[in-house]
Amino acid sequence: MSNREITFGEALNEALREEMRRDSRILVMGENVSSNYRAVTRGLFEEFGRDRVRDTPITESAFVGTGVGAAMLGLKPVVELMLVDFSLVAMDQILNQAAKTQYMLGGMAKIPLLMRAIYGAGTSSGSTHSETLYSLFAHMPGLKVVVPSNPHDAKGLLIASLRDENPKVFFEHRLLYSMKGKVPKEQYIIPLGKANVVKEGKDITVVATGMMVHRALEAVEKLREKGISIEIIDPRTIVPLDTKTILNSIENTSKLIIVDEDYRNCSFSSEIAALAADEGYEYLSAPVKRITTPNVPIPYNPTLEKHILPDASKIISTAEQLMK
Repeated sequence: MSNREITFGEALNEALREEMRRDSRILVMGENVSSNYRAVTRGLFEEFGRDRVRDTPITESAFVGTGVGAAMLGLKPVVELMLVDFSLVAMDQILNQAAKTQYMLGGMAKIPLLMRAIYGAGTSSGSTHSETLYSLFAHMPGLKVVVPSNPHDAKGLLIASLRDENPKVFFEHRLLYSMKGKVPKEQYIIPLGKANVVKEGKDITVVATGMMVHRALEAVEKLREKGISIEIIDPRTIVPLDTKTILNSIENTSKLIIVDEDYRNCSFSSEIAALAADEGYEYLSAPVKRITTPNVPIPYNPTLEKHILPDASKIISTAEQLMK
């Protein structure tokens, strides 16, 4: 097993390249995918050509709709949404066409469409370029929702997503692209629907997704100094959700904090809190706590943006409150 380190973006690029070599049905389309500056699609145009790597106009509804049609005809399109905020102009194509067609046609058509969505705040990009929104897609039956937090998981989950025959939205946090981590050269797959216990602990379960996993890891040492041990669970996929791993952790710790960059109302954090109340109630010895982005537009001002986002200090203070 290799111990080499590559970035999150390079890991995604490797997954795409390996699977495109293996399966000629895979094609990539989106804005500037032939010269992607995030490294995810870099070099694919030179290797696979215009027939399989296609730049599109700035029209998400058109190229997502094209992806749905191509999937129905037997191809496996990978559509890049430059920012998840821009997906909102293609919601009919995503939520009505991609998500529901297999059901409406009684399974006679497959929609192996993969939509890659860049998301997340932290770069002072403003209210319409910084959102998370995975809760919105998780709400709709028919879509799988994948949220990797590190290079190793990004590659294994992307390969699994490319081989899956259902429509998926694959979320990539913009602050993770340059993050390095150990990724084996040997090919591997991480099954969709299997959570990862990032760190074992005994006092509090912390469920965190994407970039928020790293915010939780930042809090570990300071909490240890205060005599508090947290167990960090990374769901990796929101749909399907590995409820068993989460509930097992709550049973062991009896306390739960959910760290979620999405907006607070009707969010993924709400779903995990409901899961704990419904199926883990007998294990809980304290109220469930949520650390989320409040229901306000993401500020452009960097100080205000930092103020509203979940961070390590908020995790530490919430953990201290729970232990009291």
